[in-house]
Amino acid sequence: MTSGAKLLRGPEEPRTNFLELFFDLVFVVALAQLSHGLIQDLRWSDAFQTLVLLLALWWVWVMTASTTDLYDAQRAAIQLLVTVTMLGSLVMVVAVPDAFGERGLVFAGTYVAIHVGRQLFLVLALRGHELQSRSIRVLFWFGMSAVPWIAGALAHDAARGAMWTLAVAVDYAAVVLRWPTPGLGRSPKSDLGTLGEHLADRFRQFFIIVLGELILVSGLTLYGSGFAADRSAAFVVSFATTVLFWRIYIYRAGELLAEAAAAAPDPTRVAFWATYSNPFMVAGIVVTAVGVELVIAHPLGHTQPAWIAVILGGPALFLAGRAGFEYTVFGRVSRNRPIGVLVLAALAPAMLFAPPLLAALAATAVLAGIAITDAARARGRPPEPPSPPG
Repeated sequence: MTSGAKLLRGPEEPRTNFLELFFDLVFVVALAQLSHGLIQDLRWSDAFQTLVLLLALWWVWVMTASTTDLYDAQRAAIQLLVTVTMLGSLVMVVAVPDAFGERGLVFAGTYVAIHVGRQLFLVLALRGHELQSRSIRVLFWFGMSAVPWIAGALAHDAARGAMWTLAVAVDYAAVVLRWPTPGLGRSPKSDLGTLGEHLADRFRQFFIIVLGELILVSGLTLYGSGFAADRSAAFVVSFATTVLFWRIYIYRAGELLAEAAAAAPDPTRVAFWATYSNPFMVAGIVVTAVGVELVIAHPLGHTQPAWIAVILGGPALFLAGRAGFEYTVFGRVSRNRPIGVLVLAALAPAMLFAPPLLAALAATAVLAGIAITDAARARGRPPEPPSPPG
């Protein structure tokens, strides 16, 4: 057995270990930073910048989860790798509020260092093992995306946004293309890994962290605003929204993600769909957290157009991502998902003349309708088995 083979994760390993849960703590702070930054200036340009930062942070989490899925987190070398990645992620999070300002080089430089450093370590550690070529391919592509990341950090304003958008696109497209590399070609699908119970568990855990951000914002805003009746009502509406997000996510696609991968003709395709649909749901909840803070702080105030965009747009974005997630597991999309998005869009003009609390209540009612129709459709029927697209 080569030294690289000793690093591989065995099938008997637990689905998730404490090191991974420890690593996730950084992203509690990350999500709080993103939502806090967005609420400071609700403009489309700021929303786009927040999305770019979210996609970068999500990719750090995804690549780390993939690493602990392939390699044994009980090994000291992998524990050190994850711990250093955690430190780097925390530096990125600290830089988030001013990533499009003076700390752009800190954010981008740390992002590049995390990914390039991880792959350099694995290339050296996997000497003599067939997975070394995978790490070489991944290293090549992170080296490619490092150019627009660093160039963007040295640029300003719109130029930085354009370069970082290109960098994110390169990072996300590389996986779909299977990291084609001169002299090595593309990675075989067997090198990409599959979405087994471990990664399915990790996706669910990350989603719970995202919901934790919503609860944190609700509690802190109520504490800072006092327990007046209107603010307490807004807090209850926020909590109901959080419960509905959890219910809609878990039932039943969230429960069956690993089974869907096992049943799929092409398991890597399920992994791709799950990886790319989750950021939409995460973004929807981050946007909703901004709306929650506004609603609890100003439940009966004057509703501004930007407020409606986050109060109704957050749930709509979540439902759009959830539709893609459902397609991953069942190969179809329930009609109530797109209907819910359309209803939220139709409500927007009328909600401009209503207080923020009523707009939040309308969004919660739409989510409740979706959860109720899900339960009604399943009543009296055997559980639907996963049927991922071929």
